[in-house]
Amino acid sequence: MLKTIDALHASADALRYADRVVVATGAGMSSESGIPTFRDALTGFWARYDPEDLATEAAFRRNPARVFGWYAWRRRLIRQVVPHPGYHALVQLERHIPELAIVTQNVDGLHRRVGSTRVLELHGSLERFSCVDARHPFPHALVPEPTGDGECEPPRCPRCGSPVRPDVVWFGELLPERVMTEAWDLVAASGVMLVVGTSGLVQPAAQLPFIARDAGATVIEVNPDPSAVSAAAHVTCRGPAGVVLPALVATLAEGIER
Repeated sequence: MLKTIDALHASADALRYADRVVVATGAGMSSESGIPTFRDALTGFWARYDPEDLATEAAFRRNPARVFGWYAWRRRLIRQVVPHPGYHALVQLERHIPELAIVTQNVDGLHRRVGSTRVLELHGSLERFSCVDARHPFPHALVPEPTGDGECEPPRCPRCGSPVRPDVVWFGELLPERVMTEAWDLVAASGVMLVVGTSGLVQPAAQLPFIARDAGATVIEVNPDPSAVSAAAHVTCRGPAGVVLPALVATLAEGIER
């Protein structure tokens, strides 16, 4: 395995000559900013529930207020966090790459918050809403924002009257077809794929690094620990995204200025 400094230079060299780059991010990216993972987000009032009892359409139909309340609580926690320097480094990376897209499994919206231009959210977003029956979009501004940690009745769709749900992918649901198709096409056409903070275990997103490699792209992994992605990576940068990504962008910029 390359030492950290060598891995940074190898990664910067690959990025320097790439016309198209896809950055794939997972839970490890957001957890560095203090966002609890899906299962860790069951504390306090919510500690009595299993996450699979709060993240299915059936659960929502049984008790809309309970499920909506949990997602409202998670959304409030996320709004309080500060995106770590790795998020800002990806915004800076856009200045050096002709075409860069972020494909994320996270629903927290942090990439958009810091100003990344092209973000594909495979699992949806906690900041978008639609009705459960027809998936009519619902205005974010009309969604109640409870201050407590308990249940919260969702609003009703003005078009069909069904309760409004968070626009995220629940257990048993397929990824949004348009987003999925665009992500797969981008990965297959990329010159470099940067895989950050993901275990590589969640399907179908786990296929993406292998699709990139088979298509001839250089796959770079950024992760403190080995993962299922490591087998597909040409270069591995061991360390947290908040440290590695700024160092990578600085190394790339130094090489360009010489």
